[in-house]
Amino acid sequence: MDVRLRLTPRDDSYYEMFADSANNLVIAARLLVELISDGADRDAITEKMRACEHAGDERTHAILRRLNESFVTPFDRDDIYRLASCLDDVMDAMDAAVDLIGLYEIDRLPKGIIDQVEVLERAAELTAEAMPRLRSLKDLTSYWIEINQLENRADQIYRRLLAHLFSGAYEALTVMKLKDVIEELEKAADAFESVANTVESIAVKES
Repeated sequence: MDVRLRLTPRDDSYYEMFADSANNLVIAARLLVELISDGADRDAITEKMRACEHAGDERTHAILRRLNESFVTPFDRDDIYRLASCLDDVMDAMDAAVDLIGLYEIDRLPKGIIDQVEVLERAAELTAEAMPRLRSLKDLTSYWIEINQLENRADQIYRRLLAHLFSGAYEALTVMKLKDVIEELEKAADAFESVANTVESIAVKES
């Protein structure tokens, strides 16, 4: 008798969900760009960012629910959990930065914040471009290398901003407010690097 082994099909829906999460980060990063532009409607942008954050949470929860339901996953379960969490951390940090600008009623932002936001926008675009390549795990090396370079640049910008804040050009209370904002933007850059590090780990394990 011909006995055929029937394997449980691997759940490939994760690829689309990770791509959706990353595309949502592109929208959020562009809202940050819009926020620091002259004449920006900050209240409207804050609402849009809040909607992005909710959408990001929904995507993260969907991935984790799928993980609990899946018997066979495309790669290591811990890596799926870590990747979803790191993408969520990026979103949370960008949302927090926008929220703090509104809550603190900050009228003028240091020019260096533009550099921070530009780094985040580029990191978001690179991440969104990389997520679909998880399926083949090909052509990803340049992604995590460039993200690492961007994170190094973000660190330099962050240090320069701190030096500027403590130069005596601002009142103490303003320093505290601005420091909270730039720290959230720095957290977002760090989280983008964590996403890239996770992708690299997956690629190494699966190679």
